[in-house]
Amino acid sequence: MNALLDIRDLHIALPEGSQRPYAVEAADLQLAPNEILCVVGESGSGKSLTARALMGLLPKPHVRVAKGAIDFLGEDLTAVSDARLRQIRGSEISMIFQEPMTALNPVMTIGRQIDEVFRFHAKMPGRERRDRALALLADVHLPNPAQIVRAYPHELSGGQRQRAMIAMALALDPKILIADEPTTALDVTTQAQILKLIKEMQAAHNTGVLFITHDFGVVADIADRVAVMQNGLVVETGPAAEVLNAPQHAYTKSLMAAVPSLTPRPARPRSEERVLEVKGLTKTYRGGGGFFGLGAPARIVKAAADVTLDLRRGETLGIVGESGSGKSTVARCIVRLNDADSGEILLDGVDLRPLARAAMRPHRAKIQMVFQDPYASLNPRTRVGRIIAQGPMIQGMDAAEAEAKARELLGIVGLDERAYDRFPHEFSGGQRQRIGVARALALEPEVLVADEPVSALDVSIQDQILKLLDEIRERMNLSMVFITHDLRVAAQVCDRLAVMRYGKVVEEGPTAAVFADPQDDYTKALLDAVPGKSWLPGATVAAQ
Repeated sequence: MNALLDIRDLHIALPEGSQRPYAVEAADLQLAPNEILCVVGESGSGKSLTARALMGLLPKPHVRVAKGAIDFLGEDLTAVSDARLRQIRGSEISMIFQEPMTALNPVMTIGRQIDEVFRFHAKMPGRERRDRALALLADVHLPNPAQIVRAYPHELSGGQRQRAMIAMALALDPKILIADEPTTALDVTTQAQILKLIKEMQAAHNTGVLFITHDFGVVADIADRVAVMQNGLVVETGPAAEVLNAPQHAYTKSLMAAVPSLTPRPARPRSEERVLEVKGLTKTYRGGGGFFGLGAPARIVKAAADVTLDLRRGETLGIVGESGSGKSTVARCIVRLNDADSGEILLDGVDLRPLARAAMRPHRAKIQMVFQDPYASLNPRTRVGRIIAQGPMIQGMDAAEAEAKARELLGIVGLDERAYDRFPHEFSGGQRQRIGVARALALEPEVLVADEPVSALDVSIQDQILKLLDEIRERMNLSMVFITHDLRVAAQVCDRLAVMRYGKVVEEGPTAAVFADPQDDYTKALLDAVPGKSWLPGATVAAQ
């Protein structure tokens, strides 16, 4: 292979006292021009640090290249000066980061940030720089580039911010593009667009792409070759078709087995007992208007428009849709974290919507929520046992009884009893989500509302949490409202689906029926955009 990049025997050392001496150990990887190499692995596998080593962005001296070479067109990037690395970054090797909102400067317009790339790396008059910026934004299919160049990052959607980052990364026709989980936080339709765009840009510029992901569905859609990393080691490499159809390493097989299938699970008998009914729920947000109502006209968003749903005893109802569809707003209104403008929220026949805070307290135990980000929703200063026991104690349970219950729940969610006295930061993302589940179960609710509970987790951890929720639902005869944008996840956990778009329910029915014969064009678009849709375990993936 005529290598654009040749990584040989790369060792990236971790600080003393770490769980292992090397974040990356004896890694060998090659990338050719006009090739997409997907590096796959879970959090902690070393894939992102490998990419950062290429850019000279390791947090030295604590994390550093201890051994090996990164050969880029005959130049060893581990041995060049910082000044040379600054020249290479952006002009010859560019990077698209996982979270564009944190990677983009919030106080600079998109146009100025693209302009900065040209000013640093190329001698070009101002008018030409602006024209190039507009052309780049048009190339990545952003609407109205003249308006986007004047916009700040917070004024764009997640997909638009990611497109703007791709435009910046491609500004100087780099030879290598590193994409570090660029679609993890995006909706499926936006993700499909970004993957297609990266392939288009790669082909147009003859760029080698190093694409980092933990999702084999994405790999099936985009990869020419695949490298699988586990605990800092490259455990398997090969052409995408070979790795996807005939994986050799046990870890690769386990990652593939954890990818949720698009085949819905068998339907369960539906109870006649309604636990929760939502009737005509409406919620409108108003913003803008400037100081004292002066300036730009107020922005009105109908996050929920006449939403009607019902949940039966022991059933899991999935609410699916993209960001901005209103699904999380409906969830927060149901548990009364947000107040709806109108409509009814009937829990066991009692309308929760008009209840004052004090009157709501007896009903809170019946309906609990598991949040998307377990770290943000757990108090970092409070020990885990106390976090779980707080709810029952507020409801009047004796402290000793609440402690015993918290210890029992830790066992139910698969955590060691020693977790009781530890703090949230001492746990992994998947473990923190288990703590969030235990906290929600402490009050023995009838209804559990889970808002994107697995979207930020690796596929294997995601699989564990989904199985845990299903086991708990069976054991406690819980009814569940499950919010997700991933139809693969919905297929595995939901008995019925409600598809939302722009605040409205556009389609509802049994999961199997919605998947087999979607009625609304939007539902069809969501299903078509699922990553790796053509790839299923045992199916054939054609060589690209």
